Amino acid sequence: MARIQGVDLPNGKRIEYALPYVFGLGLKRSQEILRKLNIDFSTRVKNLSEAQVAAIQKEVSNNFLTEGDLRKEIRDNVRRLQEIGSYRGLRHKKKLPCRGQRTKTNARTTKGPRGSAVALKKKAMAKK
Repeated sequence: MARIQGVDLPNGKRIEYALPYVFGLGLKRSQEILRKLNIDFSTRVKNLSEAQVAAIQKEVSNNFLTEGDLRKEIRDNVRRLQEIGSYRGLRHKKKLPCRGQRTKTNARTTKGPRGSAVALKKKAMAKK
């Protein structure tokens, strides 16, 4: 099993689809890395030589921000937006969408379960 940036890549997958298991690498970057290192896209992870795994590891660590470092940078960016009081920062604080999506009818995942109006009416009638 190949280990890149602390992530175990699945043995049976093609290397082009296994590399995106690393946070910060997508399919395009995966293909870019393999093209640069002259590794066939259809090679299975279990068929990679130690030299190829080391070359991929070196390429990823030198040229891309991945895993913990990327997560830390994203967290710091969000925190900075919140501290300066920007609109996006406020939306992050309230756990609402901050990229212009509508929230009147959608965004149930971020807003949580909807408060049922029928249940509120029943409570109000029971109090009387």
